[in-house]
Amino acid sequence: MSEHSKPQISQKSGPSIVWLIPLVTLVVGVWLMARSILDEAPTISISFNTAEGIEAGKTKIKYKSLEIGMIEEIQFADGFDHVVLTAVFNEGMENFLRRNTRFWVVRPQLSFRGVSGLDTLISGSYIEIDPGPGAMQEHFVGLEEIPLITTDDAGTKITLVSDQLGSLGAGSPVYYRGLLAGEVLGYELGSDARSIFIHAFIRDPFDQFIRGNSRFWNVSGMDVSLDANGIKVKTTSMQSMLLGGVTFETPETLEHSDNLLEDLIFTLYPNHEAIDAQAYTRKQKFVVYFRGSVRGLSPGAPVEFKGIRIGNVLDVKLEFDTENSSFRIPVLLEIEPERIVDRASTENDSAMNVLQTLVESGLRARLSTGSLLTGKLYVEFDMHPGTETNYLADAGALYPELPTISGTFEAMTESVQAFVSKLEAVDIEQMGNDVLGILKGTNALLNKDKSEETVTDLQASMRSFQGVLGQFEGAGVDNTVLAANELLSNLQTTIVLLNKVLDPDSPLQYNVIRVTGELEETAKAVRTIMQMLERQPQSLIFGRGGAEPDGDSNEK
Repeated sequence: MSEHSKPQISQKSGPSIVWLIPLVTLVVGVWLMARSILDEAPTISISFNTAEGIEAGKTKIKYKSLEIGMIEEIQFADGFDHVVLTAVFNEGMENFLRRNTRFWVVRPQLSFRGVSGLDTLISGSYIEIDPGPGAMQEHFVGLEEIPLITTDDAGTKITLVSDQLGSLGAGSPVYYRGLLAGEVLGYELGSDARSIFIHAFIRDPFDQFIRGNSRFWNVSGMDVSLDANGIKVKTTSMQSMLLGGVTFETPETLEHSDNLLEDLIFTLYPNHEAIDAQAYTRKQKFVVYFRGSVRGLSPGAPVEFKGIRIGNVLDVKLEFDTENSSFRIPVLLEIEPERIVDRASTENDSAMNVLQTLVESGLRARLSTGSLLTGKLYVEFDMHPGTETNYLADAGALYPELPTISGTFEAMTESVQAFVSKLEAVDIEQMGNDVLGILKGTNALLNKDKSEETVTDLQASMRSFQGVLGQFEGAGVDNTVLAANELLSNLQTTIVLLNKVLDPDSPLQYNVIRVTGELEETAKAVRTIMQMLERQPQSLIFGRGGAEPDGDSNEK
């Protein structure tokens, strides 16, 4: 074989084309796997206490009434204390499945807040979703109750603090000027085991009226109070009576108020009167003494000055004075000097000085009736210049004393008692004898003919009359004359009434004449019957037309 006929073998550099086929196969496989994963529907698990109203393959998941998923499987948790639902969502719903997303079951519910979920009576229960922010998540814990607000509700969350919850609860309404402005979301006990923190939500646009100086108070149920001002019944609405309620206001002041509400905690007052009581922080205690009855005066009764409330009664006691064996009643008052003293003053001494000046000018306290219906009393301060200043407190008393005077009813009682005492001092019998003597002397004077005897009797009569006048002067003739004038006035009124009754045209006269006529007719009828009985006695037995039977018939 020649040298040119030998084959020549050469080696190529780089990978062989044979490896291209498995490489393409790998790329296609990875792409198919990725496509399969991307096209797979999002699947999550939701935990509930029970599976009431939920069916696998039938219960839908909705958002704004649009179906976005379905419950595929229901199974117990490991501890059998709750159930776990496997939910499959439609493609593109991944953004809904974040940490703060909430789920709850919508079913028919009847409560004091109303009726909800009636459409599920036909379509069946379903699961509602409220998307929230946060990281992606695959396991969620469902809500057992329908939430009061969702992320779509515009408004502001606030926190209230109180020492009593009352009848407030989740769903209790919050009012602003009588309009429904929000609701209570829930409550929790504070770390001190005394305070209760109440979380509420104020909807837009009412949340714009809340400032740092806004004031909240409880309007739950019906507020019925019986005090010196009478009977008070307060209620906001029927809903607040059943569910409890809160209302708020924002006073217009010149002071700057904070609009940042995130870190603020508002005080929830029991009523609006408690807010007014907190408006004046400076309080001064005084004691007043009353000698008469204080029936109807109780702690909490108002203290007023010229009709304006300046404080209230704190305590009522009864003390016995062993020195003169008498009783006195100390009443402890709490007065707010800022109501009557310049608020720019910051020292209590200035308030005491002003009150002392008022006392010297005639400031006195007395008991007054607040309501005739309830009989409750209150302490009234007013200016009474010229009245005595009587102090009854012992030396070194704990509280400063303010002078008192008798109340209106007590003063009237004392005046009547004084008049009765003076009237009892008059010798009525002796006065009657003297008047009788005067009348006898006058009679003798008129019947005598001799002038000497007439003069003598006239002198005796004058002496008797002078004796009567002396008794009148000694017994307090002024009061007696006033009483006599009052008696004559009453007697005149009685005579006027009698004249009206005895008037010929009065109804009484007409009825008397009518009765008199009927009595005359009755007397005539009785007279006719008596005459008939005298003529025919047998008619009493046999009747008016009857005859006495003969003797034969009697024998038979």
